[in-house]
Amino acid sequence: MAGGALGVCLGFVALLVVGTFSAAAGLAGGAGGSKNGTVALAKGSVPALYQGLVQRWGNLCPAINPALLAAQLYQESGWNPRAVSPADARGIAQFIPGTWAGHGVDGDGDGDRDIWDPADAIPSAASYDCELAGYVRNVPGDPTNNMLAAYNAGAYRVIKHSGIPPFTETRNYVRIIRSLEKSFARPQGRVEPSRQAAGAIHYAQQKLGTPYLWGGTGTAAQNGRFDCSGLTQAAYESVGIDLPRVANDQYNAGPHPSRDELLPGDLVFFSDDLTNSRAIRHVGIYVGGGYMIDAPRTGAVIRFDRIDTPDYFGATRVTAEGAAALPTHLPGV
Repeated sequence: MAGGALGVCLGFVALLVVGTFSAAAGLAGGAGGSKNGTVALAKGSVPALYQGLVQRWGNLCPAINPALLAAQLYQESGWNPRAVSPADARGIAQFIPGTWAGHGVDGDGDGDRDIWDPADAIPSAASYDCELAGYVRNVPGDPTNNMLAAYNAGAYRVIKHSGIPPFTETRNYVRIIRSLEKSFARPQGRVEPSRQAAGAIHYAQQKLGTPYLWGGTGTAAQNGRFDCSGLTQAAYESVGIDLPRVANDQYNAGPHPSRDELLPGDLVFFSDDLTNSRAIRHVGIYVGGGYMIDAPRTGAVIRFDRIDTPDYFGATRVTAEGAAALPTHLPGV
């Protein structure tokens, strides 16, 4: 951009950032809930190959919903049907063979129960969740939280403690899955604004004009250069939120506002496959007016770009809770 145009844009961004907090006053509390059985999945959040299975089996019983089932599968395997953990948990749902022997089901009705086949493993995960929910149905508290606690610590401990047991691992598991659930669910109503958006935009503004570097995370050894997800990661790290390194994992760091509900600070994503968030290949920070700050490609600099292109995938309103829930590593990946 020419220098004069850049100055105008920077002033425009400053106004938009102030507007973020004005908008927050009008939108706070606007994120609506949805009863189990009516939860729709966010666009592309579940790979198209598995979306029908998750939507169908996620409604198997009142304690689960499609977004919750998706959160569990993502946390367990990152949608990798060949994943194997160090504990020999296998497949997209990460069943231990002994657990599979007792709880695996023939989800596709082809006469076998194949731990590696998502058409069996995804129904088995939903069936196992509902079985656990039945065991703890008389325990006080939220039935879904109790089911998740039983998944992690065993139904006996949930019954014994009359709710989520006082184990850090179990409480973290419940918190993580319920947080990830929000990222896989299509929002019902407006998404609450981010309080960290202004700081993230301010950081990205300071990098305008910096040459792109594939794999760049802004280190001194890289002369402060970034690639697309390195820039967004650093921008949110500057306001105390740790995002994953790659764009397709950053997509799950919070709920997903629609295009007409975007606010400055939202991450915006681009993909050649608009049915699968795992295929996302580019990310930028929305600044308003249909523009983002991004690190586009080799040979370019960090700059303003329009977001309304054929490969626009969707957006994420980053939350500290959502980012903290993301898996740091996935089995077999």
